[in-house]
Amino acid sequence: MNWKILSTIPTVAFMAACTVDEMPGPNEGAMLFADNCAACHGYRAEGGESLIGGEIAPDLTRIAARNDGVFPRAQVMSQIDGYARGKHSKEVMPEFGALLQGDLVPVEVDGTLTPTPRPLAALLAYLESIQVP
Repeated sequence: MNWKILSTIPTVAFMAACTVDEMPGPNEGAMLFADNCAACHGYRAEGGESLIGGEIAPDLTRIAARNDGVFPRAQVMSQIDGYARGKHSKEVMPEFGALLQGDLVPVEVDGTLTPTPRPLAALLAYLESIQVP
């Protein structure tokens, strides 16, 4: 029996488990954005598409700029997920909650690690990465 090979199995399993539990990167979110958000917000996320009721899809590259330079993670996740329905009807901004289910990953929100579905965390990472001053 090759003990050297057997001794590496726990390490490989641990590394594989960690990659699922890590915050996804912007590239993963970019793919989700292209499939679900670009039709209204544009492929560069700069908004401008006319929506139902005459509303204009907002520029998502300036979320932080509209919030005094701070990217409001909790607010953004709530808007994407459908919890922040406030001023937008579901006809204008669809609820993506069901689409955004999956493995949970830890996302830092206001200093607290929050278990978040991986697709939602990926979209958050993408949107945060495209912010402009």
